[in-house]
Amino acid sequence: MADKDHSLTLSATGLTRKYGNNVAVSDVSLALSKGEIIGLLGPNGAGKSTTMKMITGNLAPTEGSIKVCGIDLIDDPIVAKTKIGYLPEIPPVYKELRVNEYLKLVAKLHKVNSKRLVSAMDIAKERTGLTEMSQRLIGSLSKGFQQRVGIAQAIIHEPEVVILDEPTVGLDPNQIIEIRSLIKELGEDHSVILSTHILPEVEAICDSVQILHKGKVVFDDDIGGLRKFRSGKSIQASFRAPPTKKALEDKLTNAKISLVREGVYRISGLKLEDDPTDAIVQHSVQERWGLFELVGAQASVEEVFVELTTQDV
Repeated sequence: MADKDHSLTLSATGLTRKYGNNVAVSDVSLALSKGEIIGLLGPNGAGKSTTMKMITGNLAPTEGSIKVCGIDLIDDPIVAKTKIGYLPEIPPVYKELRVNEYLKLVAKLHKVNSKRLVSAMDIAKERTGLTEMSQRLIGSLSKGFQQRVGIAQAIIHEPEVVILDEPTVGLDPNQIIEIRSLIKELGEDHSVILSTHILPEVEAICDSVQILHKGKVVFDDDIGGLRKFRSGKSIQASFRAPPTKKALEDKLTNAKISLVREGVYRISGLKLEDDPTDAIVQHSVQERWGLFELVGAQASVEEVFVELTTQDV
């Protein structure tokens, strides 16, 4: 336990942010260790951006505490922020500058030692695949490469904690794969917080996940726990002489039925006490539906969000 505490890079406890009578974030806590990637997930308006702003020191919490590498972000913000690299949802790049010019500017703002300036730029470009783009105008780069420039500015001063807000929004599928791979590589040497509304992205990249809804944490577990949560909530039934969707809905009144393809239905929105397996088998025999396959299926992204974000908080 002592070793884990020693590697703790960020600790946020009881974060709350109020705007008058409106509570944007309520009692959010998270802890991050070196080499760990945590996903901060939630629908629009869930409180992700407000939480990110508090963690990066851009917004003071109404209540709660934040420590970065043991340094209190509220009491000693200048020192604490040297340990943080931040990529907002809209990359803070100057499109009229060349990649080298921009990274040199950012490095100086982060007070990178002049003797290390060139090597710091080279390392950041190498890690983000920008070496060949050094003399290119940022405005002439594709959105994917502009995103890489944004990540390069977040790591040029070698921070312990890297915070990325929606880093793959607006990218094409190939660019998304490249940026996700880059984030996983960053997670080997840094602690990374990834804010997103894309559940598969979290499953592909992160070690653990927190899901926010209306400013509160409604799910907090590792990726194994998330996959377990998604499993067992849906089943897929295949019939040789399939019933109509309405006929199946009439028999299974507590379940949501959707057609996967001809003769195959997905039955979801289930709870353990509402397991319809026996009822499906029984009705299939009675109605001669010819059930020949009944398998478990993971809940869809939409179903996970619906279940977690429609409960009272």
